[in-house]
Amino acid sequence: MNIATTFLFAIYIIDAVAIALADSVTCVLREIIRTDERIRLNGYPSESHYVTTPDGYVLNLFRIPYSNNLKNENLYRPAILLQHGLLSNSDCWLSGGPDHALAYLLADAGFDVWLGNARGNTYSRNSTTISLNSPKFWHFDWHEIGTIDIPTMIDYILKITGQRKIHYAGHSQGTTVYFVMLSERKEYNKKIKSAHMLAPCAFFEHGTSMAFKVGTPGGIYNQVLADMELMPQNRLVNRFGDTACGIDGPSKILCKNIWLLFAGEGYQNTNLTALQELVETHPGSCSSNQGIHYMQLSGHNAGRFCQMDYGEKKNEKIYGQATPPDYKLDNIVAPTYLYSSNNDGLCNPQDVDTLVSKIKNLAGDYRVPDLSFNHLDFIVAKNMRRMVNEPVIKNIFKHEG
Repeated sequence: MNIATTFLFAIYIIDAVAIALADSVTCVLREIIRTDERIRLNGYPSESHYVTTPDGYVLNLFRIPYSNNLKNENLYRPAILLQHGLLSNSDCWLSGGPDHALAYLLADAGFDVWLGNARGNTYSRNSTTISLNSPKFWHFDWHEIGTIDIPTMIDYILKITGQRKIHYAGHSQGTTVYFVMLSERKEYNKKIKSAHMLAPCAFFEHGTSMAFKVGTPGGIYNQVLADMELMPQNRLVNRFGDTACGIDGPSKILCKNIWLLFAGEGYQNTNLTALQELVETHPGSCSSNQGIHYMQLSGHNAGRFCQMDYGEKKNEKIYGQATPPDYKLDNIVAPTYLYSSNNDGLCNPQDVDTLVSKIKNLAGDYRVPDLSFNHLDFIVAKNMRRMVNEPVIKNIFKHEG
């Protein structure tokens, strides 16, 4: 990004913050609607479930058990778990409403839909052993989400439903943690009917997003920035997002440019109504370690999909070697589909090519035909139903029968 663009972007931020702050003085900040409440408001039944991981984190899962449109509560409904991305939460699967969002479309296709929330996000902020205010609470990254949280969710869903296997779909980090889970805990291959990776993220050698331009953490960064909460949900920030991203918002240009810088150039596919729904509940918080780990894979560990790099001395202590070990992608044998796009600034097509070459038993490699489709379009695009969600559901049905 050149100096002129940086200057304009700063002006947009100042303008929008001023408007949002002035607006917040005279308007009551809206209460944030929870996932289960939002589901009910859209005419679907919903449930809230809690499950505790072996290391004490309390995870909140939401469920659309059946569809009122189908009246199928007494029929067999295959279970599917949807897992959000970085700084996100279960609300991302509802953006766009019943006519577009994957969670509702799956419910109306006859599935038992479960929406996961990783440790530390908006809905999973408790532990049986550690205080939320302790740095120890935030001593995790997406490695722990993949090796502990997702397996815990899967086992809980299987227990509640009485089924032997489930389907899985993830967006962004929701794909990373799936790759981690099956690489490190290959016994979970037997519990997956099919898996669907939206904007699959494992390799970051060719990422073009501004997120990769701010420097690569390492050394002192790991010491100073580790074990912190990153971007918790805040009602004033949500109000600012409403102002910036509203259909007639005075700062729409800021909203669009934020997503452009983060997700990839071009935002012509964005459904502003869906985007506004998203920013009402985002960002959803995470550990700073998650961001540091991703940045390492775009920096000094570019071209690798490996565990967190703590520096040679600590790596020797933790891993028994000077460099962090690579994840064993050869262990992934469950039917896995990739859905990627040409204009993804985070998970570049070249990096998807690398991922394809590493997963030997890949069930499908789908490239979105709209060349302008970017990273966030998988959950906010006007055409995401036709471009992504319908192909996903079609592929899921190949494994029901």
